[in-house]
Amino acid sequence: RMKFKTIQSKYLDMNEVFAPFNEALASFSEKDYYNMESFLIEKDIPFIQEAIKNRILTYEKIALFYLYRIRKYESNPETALNAIIALNPNILEEARAKDRNPNKPYNLNETLYGLPVLLKDNINTAGMPTTAGAVALQDNVNTDDAQLVKNLKASGALILGKLNLSEWAYYFCDGCPLGYSAIGGQTLNPYGRKVFETGGSSAGSGVATAANYAVVTVGSETSGSILSPSSKNAVVGLKPTIGVVPGEGVVPISTTLDTAGPMTKFVVDNAILLGALEKPLQMLENDSLQAPYLHGLNGATLSGKRFAVLKSSMQDSLLSNAVDLIRKHGAEVIELEKDRPRLEGFLTFLNLEMKRDLPIYLENNADASIPFKSVADVIAFNSQDSIKRMPYNQGRFDGIIADETSEEDFQKIGENLNSYGQTYLNEILKDNNVDAFLSVNNSYAGVAAVAQYPCLTVNMGYTEEGEPKGLTFTAFPKEEAKLLKLGYAYEQVSKQRKLPKGYE
Repeated sequence: RMKFKTIQSKYLDMNEVFAPFNEALASFSEKDYYNMESFLIEKDIPFIQEAIKNRILTYEKIALFYLYRIRKYESNPETALNAIIALNPNILEEARAKDRNPNKPYNLNETLYGLPVLLKDNINTAGMPTTAGAVALQDNVNTDDAQLVKNLKASGALILGKLNLSEWAYYFCDGCPLGYSAIGGQTLNPYGRKVFETGGSSAGSGVATAANYAVVTVGSETSGSILSPSSKNAVVGLKPTIGVVPGEGVVPISTTLDTAGPMTKFVVDNAILLGALEKPLQMLENDSLQAPYLHGLNGATLSGKRFAVLKSSMQDSLLSNAVDLIRKHGAEVIELEKDRPRLEGFLTFLNLEMKRDLPIYLENNADASIPFKSVADVIAFNSQDSIKRMPYNQGRFDGIIADETSEEDFQKIGENLNSYGQTYLNEILKDNNVDAFLSVNNSYAGVAAVAQYPCLTVNMGYTEEGEPKGLTFTAFPKEEAKLLKLGYAYEQVSKQRKLPKGYE
């Protein structure tokens, strides 16, 4: 399906990435690794934290386990997924500090305290580069933490490293493979290396979650960039309502539509991670508000729920099977006749947003040494060595510069898109009094994006060839808790997720 011009990065040396850990990993044996597998691989946060409480695991050992696993697979050319761009050189020291801390949270099993998180590499993280996969930002090191990273750290999470992505969040090259960046190379799908697409732009986040390279990961979405790689890598991905997760310090396409979000193996973990991204954990004894999304999963059931699906989508056999299962467990699913949405002016809107928003990031949030101040500056820089810096093209960047839409027309396009998206989804959700709209993968991500409605995708099985697909739930703004509860109810009866072969 895909025509790769290049797989390996010409800029990233993984030996240098692993160098800070050589001594520690030399004393961490294969036996140590296998002894820990049953407590970490395909295990959720509450299970892992219970092992901590029972002194079976330590946070330092957990960090070592994931470092060992990443090196084990990423150092082997037959299994490398090119998911990792950077690792936190201080992760082991930070983990030891978590082990020594006598004041661990009262409700430890509901938190990310001490657990390794991997971040998409468009999220500013102090002490590590934030490249957006672009050579132009390879020295973007001296930045403050993005607000969401501050929230994660305040909640006790450990930042393990940064993940590959479609360069500039897939608003850079035109027609290039998903998951490619000049810095990180070509991200590969563990369910079919060089066979199945990774999805994008949060390709590394989806791949790393699927391959169990960390407990959880964080991605970002403008239109489909969490839903797509989550679906294609059999993981749970949530695109929250705009503003639920703070966006400051994230390399933008469109500050109107961009949002970071959780990508996890299980809905339980997604609920915990969303809470940590949204606001810092308050380490108070017996504070039930610390994990509202997690507690909201209590009593999850499909019985008595109402869903809508488009008849045209039911041609997908996996969706049809999922709908049958949902009906079997007491829910009503109504099938609607409706044309696919037509998002007129969407690319123009994104062009003008990025033309405006990227310079603001470069001025206010990037390393002061970065000389570029605009999209045009990056285009000129890439053109100096097109083979290495832009082997496919930089067609979408060229399109941004070529777009001469007026400010007045830009505002009208944005308003029309938002109104159209809300009308389209309200005709499904409100007019039919349903709890959520069901679809496949990121099929309706664009209309949810312009409407600014949240979406959750959960694995619903695999094609005959073994490619994962996701069942995507869409609901009204600020209904993340409802989506998670519905997704959890479906997950518990479907239980479709399985490890990719070769990464057991």
